[in-house]
Amino acid sequence: MQKYWTLKVFFLTFFLAIIFSLLANFLGEFNNIILLVCIFSIILIGIIFDLIGTAVLSCDLKVLHSRASQKLKGAKKAIKLAKNASMVASFCNDVIGDICGIISGSLVTVLVVNLFINNNLSFWNVILASLVSSLTVGGKALGKRIAIKHSTDIIYTVGKILAIFE
Repeated sequence: MQKYWTLKVFFLTFFLAIIFSLLANFLGEFNNIILLVCIFSIILIGIIFDLIGTAVLSCDLKVLHSRASQKLKGAKKAIKLAKNASMVASFCNDVIGDICGIISGSLVTVLVVNLFINNNLSFWNVILASLVSSLTVGGKALGKRIAIKHSTDIIYTVGKILAIFE
């Protein structure tokens, strides 16, 4: 699995970027309020996945094994995530996190064009792009602090969520 991970992540990112870019173009046709909600939702998704990617790198396998021995739902999934930490972190932080950053930036450009066409377009593009960037980076920085402090609980929660879909 890990042998071809780089190649898999390359193609996965390529196809997810196509899907999200098409979605961004589709969303550009909607009301500006919906577009704004989508931008903040995509930022939030990026922050959550970055938090998971960071947490998986620092969680305590002993605690997860203890929970699995108690037959707690989701503990085995959490152990599997922790044992594949580098791939999980790469997927969460790099694939999903970076795509969310790119798409939110694209959506901001669409929003700026919709709102301010021929009316200080450059100024508003800089302001809104800066706002989205600072929300993304600031949110991820806060998420990393939370992820490191509560890493095992976060990964266990992700394991429980994944166990629901199994």
